Amino acid sequence: MRDPYDILGVARSSNATDIKKAYRQLAKKYHPDRNKDDLKAKERFAEINSAYEILGDEGKKAQFDRGEIGADGKPKGFEGFGAGAGPGGFSRAWRSNGSAGGDQHFEFNFGGGPGGRAGGFEDIFDLFGGGGRRRGASQQGTGRGEDVVATATASLETLIKGGAIRVVLPGGRTLEVKVPAGFEDGKQIRLRRQGQAGVAGGDPGDALITIKMAPHPYFKLEGRDLRLELPITLYEAVLGAKVAAPTLDGKVELAIPPGSNGGRLLRLRGKGLPGGDGKPVGDLYVVLRLMLPETPDTALEAQMREMRERHAYDPRAKLG
Repeated sequence: MRDPYDILGVARSSNATDIKKAYRQLAKKYHPDRNKDDLKAKERFAEINSAYEILGDEGKKAQFDRGEIGADGKPKGFEGFGAGAGPGGFSRAWRSNGSAGGDQHFEFNFGGGPGGRAGGFEDIFDLFGGGGRRRGASQQGTGRGEDVVATATASLETLIKGGAIRVVLPGGRTLEVKVPAGFEDGKQIRLRRQGQAGVAGGDPGDALITIKMAPHPYFKLEGRDLRLELPITLYEAVLGAKVAAPTLDGKVELAIPPGSNGGRLLRLRGKGLPGGDGKPVGDLYVVLRLMLPETPDTALEAQMREMRERHAYDPRAKLG
């Protein structure tokens, strides 16, 4: 994995505000919802999230800067340990008692200042999860992994009846999510232990999935109500009629009152989302949309010219 600073395009001296700002800009640009058919954008989005998991956490950022963890967030091994190693490394030096021919011995320094006081053997045990104390537990709480957030779409029928959908997490992992019947658009499902791995043996985080309704061919969801735009003919609007209108339970016969204008709102009670568990039954609101013939009709045009001459009226008179 690349250096997280390079991924987010920030300097190592950047503060938390600058890092967060850079992350938000990149996450918005490469978010899967805005790049649905772009596989490279999804991979870039996952890379951005992984980088921010390190630089957005003060503890992990400090560990990365000290070289204790890699760009993948995992503890490093003994690579880099040798003479002259810096903080967190391993150095070996001669020490003499200062007298000629005096005893000489090796001193091993496990990072930090002289004598390894900045960590010593304790830091080595912390780094690899050994000993009685872990760095994640002592400095970062329980060492629990970070939660991840994602958005998934479900059909209106799935929200109503329940069913399984698939969601892609920021890291690129795909999960199947079971949506319970009667689930509401925009609400969140928590998947336990499906987030980032814990630190030093800590529990994994959770995945928080926001469920959004996929666009429906003709229904729009408004709370627990549905809205339907219903096309009608000119003669149905003038004379009135009984027409078939779709609902969640199949088609029903809807009465169009004579003299109905385009945009008129008709209400079908109880034809919205079903009730249950203390939730009310929704209604279906039908908006009439006046439609002229798709092909030119000379007879209709002649009738309209005659109407314009004999029965002209101004529907916009009240607009001033």
